[in-house]
Amino acid sequence: MEKVTVFDVIERMSALIRSEERKKCTEFGLQSVHLQVLDYLSRCNKYSDTPAALTNYLGMTRGTVSQTLLLLEKKGYIKKTTDTVDRRVVHLSLLPEGKATLAKARPCELFNQASDLLQANELPRYDEALVTVLTALQKSNKSHSFGICKTCQFFTLLSDGYLCGLTKEPLTEEDSEKICQEHSIL
Repeated sequence: MEKVTVFDVIERMSALIRSEERKKCTEFGLQSVHLQVLDYLSRCNKYSDTPAALTNYLGMTRGTVSQTLLLLEKKGYIKKTTDTVDRRVVHLSLLPEGKATLAKARPCELFNQASDLLQANELPRYDEALVTVLTALQKSNKSHSFGICKTCQFFTLLSDGYLCGLTKEPLTEEDSEKICQEHSIL
């Protein structure tokens, strides 16, 4: 019997996720990339809510991302806001219609069913293994880790809140629990 590789497992998992995603997108008249953008914007912090960060995260061209953002803005799913400090920077945010569509379109039932099949005490073991594989893939690809802010080596807990040690800016609790393009692991 031939050994199954990590690549084979991840490729199959990805195919299942994309299949579920396509089904949901069809219901809402969206393409997979539209749902991926909405999902990313629901999970990113203030350092990562820009078109450039989104482009890095998705690994797509600026043109594809730009056209996608135009369509999502036109549908009333997202809003673009110019940064108050640096007027060259544009921040992206989900509007209520985008949040509602994302909540209905996420292909999470597949994961709920799979989690139910796993014993509760086995799930953390799988989570750790998958994070290890993801980290190795990101390092191999020399890409940003886009990890959760509070797991970053620069995250600093202060007596009165949180601080990004890289930018020296205060962080909200909400930002500390979201993904960041500046994330760095030791």
